[in-house]
Formats: sequence, C-alpha cells, structure tokens
Amino acid sequence: MARYTGPKSKIARKFGEPIFGPDKALEKKPYAPGMHGNGKRRSKKSDYAVQLAEKQKAKYTYGILEKQFLNLFKEASRRSGITGENLLMLCESRLDNTIFRLGVSPTRSGARQLVSHKHVTVNGSVVNIPSYQLKAGDVVAVREKSKSLHVVKASIETNSKAFPWLEFDKGSVAGKFLQYPVRDDIPENINTQLIVELYSK
Repeated sequence: MARYTGPKSKIARKFGEPIFGPDKALEKKPYAPGMHGNGKRRSKKSDYAVQLAEKQKAKYTYGILEKQFLNLFKEASRRSGITGENLLMLCESRLDNTIFRLGVSPTRSGARQLVSHKHVTVNGSVVNIPSYQLKAGDVVAVREKSKSLHVVKASIETNSKAFPWLEFDKGSVAGKFLQYPVRDDIPENINTQLIVELYSK
C-alpha cells in the first residue's frame, strides 16, 4: 500500500505544526511552503478548505490513507458517543500508533515498519498488520530476537513520555493497552468536529 514518502518538513509547514515530530525547518520558516507562503496577505479559506485541511492533517499525522481513514470514520459513526472522539480513539488504538506511543519507535512510520517486518507480537502471537485494532487488556511486545535492534534500544532509552491508557515495562520491552483513550489524554491538535462536518456533507 502506498504511503507518503515526500519531504515531511514541507507538510509540517503546510499545516504550521510539527506533525511528524520536532522540525528545525518549521522553526526557521514558520509559514507555508511555496513562493506565496510568506505573503502577508492571504485569501480567506472557505469552510470546505478548512475542513479538508483538518482531515489531511489527521491522515498525515497517523499515516493513514483515504480509504482506510473513511472506514475508521464509518466505524466511529456506528459506535455510541461522540463520532469525532471515537475517530481519534480508533486511530490511537492502531498497533503501529501504540508501538510509537510506548516509545519502542521514535516515529509512527518507524513503528509501522517494525510491525510490518514481524518484530511485534500481540498477546504472544506475531502480528504484522499496522492497522490492527487493539482491545483493552491486549499485551504488545517486541519479539525476543528483535529486542537487540539498535533502533528499538535507542528509542526506549531516550523516550520519557507516558500515556494513561498504556502501561510499559522497559525491561521486558512489553506494554499493555489498558483501555481506549479519552480525548483529553490524546495530545494531537486535531479538530475532529471539522472532519465530522466534512464527511457529513
């Protein structure tokens, strides 16, 4: 499946946020790319353009393509509760995102690669599907023979973040998906209401 492999700084500047992580280019040029990016006079965006940009930001952030993102939205709509919050909850409960949140990989794209290359297990069984949806109580771990990978060891040593819906044991390089996260605990700056309005048209 195709993934975005272009310049990440360009995308971060487009949205004005470091959606792929700390970005020096964004700090030096905090405006949109292109010859008109630094212009003082910018035309006002339509409601549709604002909604579309928010959806694109969410897709780039989690590394999800349109068809998969639409399927997540449909699932979020079927569930009880607020659709936008359900959508983020489903994005966060993906296996690749959980590997990233646990600190096993410094980036979501790196986490996706670890999963695809069969370095990760869920409840003791190898799972190589990055979009695999975790459930409360699932145990996510790095395979024994993969624990010595430099990228894994380096990421774990430098990671200091913790999230209330996850539990992680650095010694065994294993974590537990305790529960689905609530919106207030998810740090991503995404206005899900705009995405709901876009898909509702």
